[in-house]
Amino acid sequence: MAMRLNEMAPAAGSKRNRLRVGRGASAGQGKTAGRGVKGQRARKGGYHKVGFEGGQMPLQRRLPKVGFRSAMKATRAEVRLSELAKVEGTVIDLAALKAAGVVSVHAEVAKVVLSGAIARAVTLKGIGATKGALAAITAAGGKVE
Repeated sequence: MAMRLNEMAPAAGSKRNRLRVGRGASAGQGKTAGRGVKGQRARKGGYHKVGFEGGQMPLQRRLPKVGFRSAMKATRAEVRLSELAKVEGTVIDLAALKAAGVVSVHAEVAKVVLSGAIARAVTLKGIGATKGALAAITAAGGKVE
């Protein structure tokens, strides 16, 4: 027999009722309501901010600042010579690279680097190339405009 939606229920013991603290001795969490005795943690309205260590210099301030994330990184793209084979046609520009899925759609500037090999003659239009990549492209009969 198939299970019906109106017959579905959580497993026995998997759902517990919310504990209502501070509602008298008979409720099991009366008087201090599980907060212990006195101190900042016991008071209403307050505990401290995340990472606060009681006045001691917190860990995130004891460790040195490190790294830098460039906002320009998302707009720049690097293309391997071997990836140029995935692009249709002989004239390769940024739009063609994006259409072939070689570079990100957010790329604004692309540069071809010497990695892998290129077999066919291609013409790069509006795309940069390193010295090594330029030599490989011209050796294959291509050019950079």
